[in-house]
Amino acid sequence: MTAPRLSRAALAAAGTPLPAPPVRIVHLGVGAFHRAHQAWYTHHAGDDWGIAAFTGRRAELAHRLGPQDGLFTVVERGPDADRVEIVGSIARAHRADEVERMLQLCAAPETAVITLTITEAGYHLGADGALDTSDPAVAADIAALRAGAPPATPVGRLVAGLHARARAGAGPLAVVACDNLPELAARLRDAVAELASAAGLPPVEASFVATSVDRITPHETDAAAVAAATGWHDEAAVVTEPFSDWTLCGEFPAGRPAWERAGALFVDDIVPFERRKLLLLNGGHLQLAFHGLLRGHVTIAEAVRDPACRAGLESFWDEAARTVGPGADTEHYRAALLERFENPRIEHRLAQIAVDTATKLRIRILPVIAAETAQGWDARGARAVIQRWRTAAAAGLVPDVPPARAGREESALWQTAKLFARS
Repeated sequence: MTAPRLSRAALAAAGTPLPAPPVRIVHLGVGAFHRAHQAWYTHHAGDDWGIAAFTGRRAELAHRLGPQDGLFTVVERGPDADRVEIVGSIARAHRADEVERMLQLCAAPETAVITLTITEAGYHLGADGALDTSDPAVAADIAALRAGAPPATPVGRLVAGLHARARAGAGPLAVVACDNLPELAARLRDAVAELASAAGLPPVEASFVATSVDRITPHETDAAAVAAATGWHDEAAVVTEPFSDWTLCGEFPAGRPAWERAGALFVDDIVPFERRKLLLLNGGHLQLAFHGLLRGHVTIAEAVRDPACRAGLESFWDEAARTVGPGADTEHYRAALLERFENPRIEHRLAQIAVDTATKLRIRILPVIAAETAQGWDARGARAVIQRWRTAAAAGLVPDVPPARAGREESALWQTAKLFARS
């Protein structure tokens, strides 16, 4: 017997209603991580805040979430068992190209927060962290904004949304970018200002909230497995680990959900939390990805159980922990990371991690090399990550770096490393 399609009407008919909450958050980039993290936190805050979610690179997700009225299943996959629940915080799902609808929602006085999960590359920042105005997509957005046409990049759409809100006189709101880039709140604030200025638009007032997000979310799951567990056919279910962390720093001038009820932490200084996550978790993922691919492994769990990969990870972590400094508890965080990495039921594929690699290396590995060399140390563990990246790319194991270009990519990265060391 085929399970019925998950929807709010179907849940109500079954006697377990989950009505759509009123939209107060606009989200750009509704992928698996957003659903397992910010949407999950908003659902568990329990204070009736709804999300209007716009897709990123995968427009088809709007077609999967739409018939389900934004509902989806989160499968928390522990080492021994799953915990399954239906999350209802996404009130509406839209395609990324529905820009006019996004502008209307940004301008609505009820909207208080804009969140983003668009990956590191989605911000179109250069190696110096500033908006890359020479990027053809950015240049096209400048022209579009000047002409009053819909912009195409997420940052361009954010600029358009903030200016639509200013024209409506709805007051400032909070922008929370939840991607793995250091100092992202400040960089996004500057990118918005630069893009608006280049397009001839006036400055706008908004709060850019700094944040560190942490929950390993390797893939979506198949509908048959969810149907067996819940009795519902769900085409947008997502698998994630039981662990989750969200640390935020900044002001919310129009209000926010009570995310702390779901475990979020609000702090006065985000830097140590951000650095710890970027270097130890994300940097550690890169080390295991390149080393593991070279040794024939498929997942993080396989790689971390390999003594050679584990030794490489610990060597890199020793250096990364020194770079993080004393503002965060790196010793206990490392121990917790090992437990998370070793979870055999979270199939976090190394090939999935090995994308946008040059950008990730600049953010997660080069700062460690710079900090170590500044102290007169050799940064052997961090340098090995780049060397293994080059070897894996030359062997055709890194999807975004053609083997013939591996040497040139490595040379460019080392040039950037020298700039890091001098700064």
